[in-house]
Amino acid sequence: MAGLGQAKDHDKFEEWRARILADPGLVLEDAEVMRALVLASEQAMGGNVVDLRSMAMERLETRIERLEDTHRAVIAAAYENLSSTNQIHRAILKMLDAERFEDFVLSLGGNVAEVLRVDCQRLVLESGGVEDEAAMRQLGGVLVVRAPGFVERYMAAGRNVPPRQIVLRQGEPAGDAPYGPVAGDLRSEALLRLDMGPGRLPAMLAMGSEDPHRFKPGQGTDLLAFFAGTFERVLRRWLS
Repeated sequence: MAGLGQAKDHDKFEEWRARILADPGLVLEDAEVMRALVLASEQAMGGNVVDLRSMAMERLETRIERLEDTHRAVIAAAYENLSSTNQIHRAILKMLDAERFEDFVLSLGGNVAEVLRVDCQRLVLESGGVEDEAAMRQLGGVLVVRAPGFVERYMAAGRNVPPRQIVLRQGEPAGDAPYGPVAGDLRSEALLRLDMGPGRLPAMLAMGSEDPHRFKPGQGTDLLAFFAGTFERVLRRWLS
């Protein structure tokens, strides 16, 4: 019986040997099998023999793993950038659908905010005059009017820094935030300075999110700058 078992094992070995010789890729493409074979080879040579080939393979495996990690990171970043670009484009199309100024403003707090995945969006205009409170209420609180100088002061947050078009920051918005009662629920914001043209006071589009990581310093702002440039051109036409 023992001889019969040995014969079967020999037959299996010959079968596997034939398959490997016919297609070596079965072994070469399996990292675990190759690692086991190299380890067996090292053990057979003894501890006094330095296997330079094995050392080179280990270093090569490490480099390949790093390249694969970098490759995955690049692909993930590309998909994220493409998704963000499509998001901005959809938001602009929603914004351009408005046929009246009131619809344009209300869309900022509705469809446009949903597409941009922000929890609160406010359009801040600076004005030195007295506003019609009834008209402001009809705009659902999306349009906020502040005294001249508010945009620069709020975006700078008390710091003596040069004016920037885009400001991203984390944390609960300051007490003078334009978000109203929902400000206490927000944990990050994006502030877009809007140039309203010669002779006009600046404006600002404020985007607030309950996610503390939605907007944070260091993130890319190219797409937001594109959105701000498009938005301010559309707003100028509505206010002209």
